[in-house]
Amino acid sequence: MNKTRIYYFAIFLSIIFLGILSRKIPFIPLWIGDFLYAVMIYFLVRIFFPFKNAFLIFFLSLLICYCIEFLQLYQAEWIIELRKTLFGRYVLGQGFLWSDILAYTFGIFSAFISEKIILKFFTQKSE
Repeated sequence: MNKTRIYYFAIFLSIIFLGILSRKIPFIPLWIGDFLYAVMIYFLVRIFFPFKNAFLIFFLSLLICYCIEFLQLYQAEWIIELRKTLFGRYVLGQGFLWSDILAYTFGIFSAFISEKIILKFFTQKSE
């Protein structure tokens, strides 16, 4: 595994920790968890495609998040049972909300912009 993937993986794990923590602290709004979920998806995609164009990662991450959210409209018995598990609840969610779409969009956009700023800073620093 190259250095870039290791960095993205460390960020990915940190975001998972923060996301779980955000659900355990009562005064943190629920949308923060959805925001962090989207950031996590962005960096998960980055782990698999570390050198792809950032715009492609942005759109692929949005597509994944939107598909997962719209999948919540599907209510077959087997997926309802899967959503009752810890894995299903965290990965697939429980119910469709337009506010989740907004939180996902904002989260992925924030990750994209943050990555651009950080990479620009390190690129200028190394010159």
